Amino acid sequence: MNIVDLFAGCGGFSHGFKLAGYNSIVAVEKDLWASETYAYNNPSVHVVTEDITTIDPRDLTISIADVDGIIGGPPCQGFSLSGNRDSKDPRNSLFAEFVRFVDYFSPKFFVMENVLGLLSMKTKNRENVKDIISDEFCKVGYKVCTLILNACDYGVPQSRQRIFFVGVKANYPLNSRLLLPPIKQASPQYVSLAAAISDLPLIEAGCGSEIQQYPMPPQNEFQALMRGGSLQVHNHVAMRHTQRLVDRFSTIGFGQSVKHVSEEHSQRKRGDANSISGKIFSQNNMRPYPDKPCPTVAASFQSNFIHPFHDRNFTAREGARIQSFPDTYIFKGKRTTMSWEKHLSQYQQIGNAVPPLLAKALAERISWYFENIHTIGDQYTPIKRTAQHSLLAYPA
Repeated sequence: MNIVDLFAGCGGFSHGFKLAGYNSIVAVEKDLWASETYAYNNPSVHVVTEDITTIDPRDLTISIADVDGIIGGPPCQGFSLSGNRDSKDPRNSLFAEFVRFVDYFSPKFFVMENVLGLLSMKTKNRENVKDIISDEFCKVGYKVCTLILNACDYGVPQSRQRIFFVGVKANYPLNSRLLLPPIKQASPQYVSLAAAISDLPLIEAGCGSEIQQYPMPPQNEFQALMRGGSLQVHNHVAMRHTQRLVDRFSTIGFGQSVKHVSEEHSQRKRGDANSISGKIFSQNNMRPYPDKPCPTVAASFQSNFIHPFHDRNFTAREGARIQSFPDTYIFKGKRTTMSWEKHLSQYQQIGNAVPPLLAKALAERISWYFENIHTIGDQYTPIKRTAQHSLLAYPA
């Protein structure tokens, strides 16, 4: 099936669908560097590097009949077009652009990804944001359910829960239970952090180069899958750290972060190395357990984590491995950026992405669903969380 990828980022979502046999025909992403990464790794896809609010779907020169699905992850932050609007109301946000494209192309299905916190978001009028989102899709002819999926259940070496709104055209049956992708791996068989990155070149802070050789053969099934025929390692350059920072990292144990360091190694005020900052961000510089999946890799992961065995932050390639991007997937743009720089760094592109193996599992399930559509009936049976798994499906 053919898909259109909106808010495409660097392409993790659509790469997962590609692994499941889908064909991405158009991708829309306004950030220049993320768009460059997408285009480099998907040369056959028409990548539109523009603000989606300025795009008329009719100008994309693709036939409505050629679009089977639309995928994407619009930011949940609202924005005001005029007047005193509620920034928490998704009807005032980029989500409305996603609905606009779904309405125009009328695909068989859509999948919209977002952060788990969206489930508890409410507008100023105390309306559930989740319900508003579902209602807006219903207005343009879709039945909708929501799935909560944890990436580590699908072979990703990362505990990462996300919500997926899955919609099918109103003339198709909707069965939320049957849309849930079967779990690929369960605890304690999850892919661990060490299992994901231990075959990459061993480098210290400030070391590495854009192209390196593998120091050893793949040590497990995940590493072999990630290499996928790659002969070299790309994007594996460690950030430069001051000696003070390296010394701080050396005192942090597994499961600990900067909040556990002694006063001697505490963060200093900017411009005054003799004064302690007093600001402690418990999520910064955490050293994950090597024998467990990594915690969620966010856009800020360049400073969130310390390598389990080296006193430095992760490289972009290590972050890509943790997200399940193959080693053949090359990231463009600067490795890191300052706060005033407007484009997305390699780290931000990676952290913002949907893990490809998670996307692949969902894409495969959607393919199976439509292959068996004539045997499926409407059913909105809730699937409760269990002690072992973090799956949940219910009508939106």
